[in-house]
Amino acid sequence: MPNLIDIRRRIRSVKSTQQITKAMKMVAASKLRRSQERVIAARPYAATLGATLASVTGRVPPREDGAPAHPLLAQREEKKVVLVVVTGDKGLCGAFNTNVNRAAGAFVREKKKAGVEVSLVTLGRKATDFWKRRTVPVLEAKPGLFQRFGYDTAAEIGRSLAARFTGGEVDAVYVVYNEFKSVISQVVGVKRLLPIELGELGAGEGGADYIFEPGPDVILGRLLPRHVEFQLFRFLLESNAAENAARMTAMESATKNAGEMIDSLTLTYNRARQAKITKELIEIVSGAEALK
Repeated sequence: MPNLIDIRRRIRSVKSTQQITKAMKMVAASKLRRSQERVIAARPYAATLGATLASVTGRVPPREDGAPAHPLLAQREEKKVVLVVVTGDKGLCGAFNTNVNRAAGAFVREKKKAGVEVSLVTLGRKATDFWKRRTVPVLEAKPGLFQRFGYDTAAEIGRSLAARFTGGEVDAVYVVYNEFKSVISQVVGVKRLLPIELGELGAGEGGADYIFEPGPDVILGRLLPRHVEFQLFRFLLESNAAENAARMTAMESATKNAGEMIDSLTLTYNRARQAKITKELIEIVSGAEALK
């Protein structure tokens, strides 16, 4: 027979856990609303910046030596690449962090099979803790990034990656992160950050003829680094919103499971208590009959 005291203690423990998960769900929901607003606000700017870049690039005359209009557009054979792994700083969000690290591992294995050397830049404590125990070299680690981050943080990382690319240290830069689709849907994606591929930015406005001041090449030189920085910032915003959504969903599921466990334990407790009472009644009746 189960011990009634142990069952009562377990019910109290599960109820305490349920209160914690319910509070974490409410906190995640509050953070999700703010992060979702930031993501939605950033998307139109990113689209407009891409279209503007495509339009300006079409007005820049090609160089005599056949080189691209800007070093960030240089297409080279991939021999060394950098993969930026974006995860969260905390757990309790389902498979959010695990999916990103798994996708990063698959990317590294695929590139190594092709003879490409891969280095990592880890953003988020979970990525840093995971990859520091592996053999893949980590060029830069930013644990605790999402405790407080803004555009300046993304711009600093973007400038560092752009400097490595233009300096010839790496031939391409990729980013693996969770893209925020909806509250219940977060999709892991791998996007190429460098070199910038103008075909992905949109065709621009082909029919209009503009007078540029300063010249198109100067404007392009200012917009391309800004595009890299803002793209990385948007990836961080998407990942942050996806993390809050995943945590809210996980805590809601945990709260529901705790409720079901409490119901099951309460039923077990009532049955054990009823069996104990029945046994005591039988013992009393048996004793009374023995005294007759």
